[in-house]
Amino acid sequence: MSRKQLIIETSFVIISIMFILTAFILNSLYGDTWYVVMLFGLSFAIGGFAKAKEGILATIKNKSLNVEILMILAALGAFFQGSYSEGAILILIFSISGVLESYATSKSEKELTSLLKLAPKTAIFYQDGKESEVAIDSLNIGDEVIVKVGQQIPVDGIIIKGSTSLDQSPITGEYVPVEKNKDDDVFAGSINLEQTIIVKTTKSPKESVVQKIIDFVSEAQENKTESQTLIDKIEKYYVYFVILFAIAFIIFPPMFGWLDSQESFRRGIVVLVVGSPCALVASITPAMLASLSNAARKRILIKGGKKLEDMIGIKSVVFDKTGTITTGIPKVVEIKTVSDYDLEEVKTIVYSIEKQSNHPLAKSVTTYLNKTTEIKDIETHEVSGRGMEATHKNDHWQIGRFEAKASDHCSKALERVKKDGHSLINIIKNGEIIGYIALSDTMRDHVKEVTESLLKLNITPVLLTGDHEDTAKMIANQAGIKHYEANCMPEDKVHRIKELQKSLGKVLMVGDGINDAPALATADVGVAMGAGTDVSLETSDIVFMNNNIENLPKTIELARRMRKITIQNIIFSISVILLLMVTNLFGLIDLPLGVIAHEGSTILVILNSLRLLFK
Repeated sequence: MSRKQLIIETSFVIISIMFILTAFILNSLYGDTWYVVMLFGLSFAIGGFAKAKEGILATIKNKSLNVEILMILAALGAFFQGSYSEGAILILIFSISGVLESYATSKSEKELTSLLKLAPKTAIFYQDGKESEVAIDSLNIGDEVIVKVGQQIPVDGIIIKGSTSLDQSPITGEYVPVEKNKDDDVFAGSINLEQTIIVKTTKSPKESVVQKIIDFVSEAQENKTESQTLIDKIEKYYVYFVILFAIAFIIFPPMFGWLDSQESFRRGIVVLVVGSPCALVASITPAMLASLSNAARKRILIKGGKKLEDMIGIKSVVFDKTGTITTGIPKVVEIKTVSDYDLEEVKTIVYSIEKQSNHPLAKSVTTYLNKTTEIKDIETHEVSGRGMEATHKNDHWQIGRFEAKASDHCSKALERVKKDGHSLINIIKNGEIIGYIALSDTMRDHVKEVTESLLKLNITPVLLTGDHEDTAKMIANQAGIKHYEANCMPEDKVHRIKELQKSLGKVLMVGDGINDAPALATADVGVAMGAGTDVSLETSDIVFMNNNIENLPKTIELARRMRKITIQNIIFSISVILLLMVTNLFGLIDLPLGVIAHEGSTILVILNSLRLLFK
């Protein structure tokens, strides 16, 4: 529903309230005059217009009656009985409920317009030494494009000139920049960090990794079948039961001489009124709104009550690694040197050299060594895709991924660090590796407590990551996750989620990057971290605005509480309706008393739902 439609519908309800209040005031002063009846009638017509239209269109489309039609019939029945105020109030309460539900669900899903921003729409076409800006769609296999520093690579291809480092996190989720040289493959959507390169197109832009991500998300959104809410499942049977019951009251008693026609008609109308679904509708909408408010207070954005309801029955939770169960920020784990070298002196040289670089890993190193003394007069040189080098006191130093020899002792240490899943920066002096810097993505707080909570809820946690095996294994062990899979591209995550859906049931996916968008859309419920990309936030159903992963079990438990209270409300409201109907069967209830009892049950149901605001 658009914002304009919501404003119009809300305005109708406000006008309806004003007419009802005016009618009651005039009725108390002048009695049941024609203009009082007219005001109640206007309130009925204006307040019930939106729901009447919705009910009629739904009836035509689905070829079956619905609760909107039943409410209109109930209010019309009250008017025919001369109970104008009761009819107007009935339709007003139902209309208010409809407006609240519209507000709660209007933001359930945003259009995926941000997906169009995943890759640039234009590229710098290079031919015969000339540059020209062209639309990416016009490029063909074999065309050459120039990619300057800070730009996204527009096509899948290979580097034919130059070397650089690329940020491939939009595609793989891996935070560590990847060195790329001549003849290396590159993905569209990757960000050029260091030097201008020329890329030769090897795939049609329609077949690029980024385009596949867009296609995956669109397909998953179109194919995701939304389960009906509980009220939808019982609506058809409920409506026909009430209508048939009312018709039976009107027809059969006079036919068999049990009641006269006038009394029989009166009781039939009472059936429509006391059987109206005000309390039944209020069983769900206030519960959802209270749950959404509760979540919002905890900085959990849920895109409509339907999304929260979808969390009930989750059997598996799939985690992305970088930015989800880890912070996505590389931090230095340790700096080591072989025994022949003074570690503090080496740290001073490393800090002074890395201070001159803007590379993300260099910044992590200088942050770790921020209390180290800096050598002011050292001259440095940055080697694209490799790292930093400098000469100090006639010694040649290199910090980065340079090739160099290492002692057996140092080689074993390097292998051990790699096996632990850490990223490595070599410390090289005069062509020999004399030490290393180990970096690792850091775990978010409370991750292990979250996975333990999920296991207690009989939910299986799974880790899917684009990282290599050693890193994936290390992170999974730290997080208490038994099931993990490494080296996952976006399409691999989609396939794995589909397999989990077949083997376990409903799957929830937690991610934060562009590469997570297809998986977020494919899963039954997609959850994005608030610091994630625009695409993951748009594609997801739930967003943790405060980036607290511990929100996950809280949200699942909130969904289960909502279902419990909703079922309580439904059982209570149907019980009241059945009681009023049985009472009416014996002629023990009049229309005004029926309305009071019926609306009283609605108030109790709403109060019960408001308990979801707390805890």
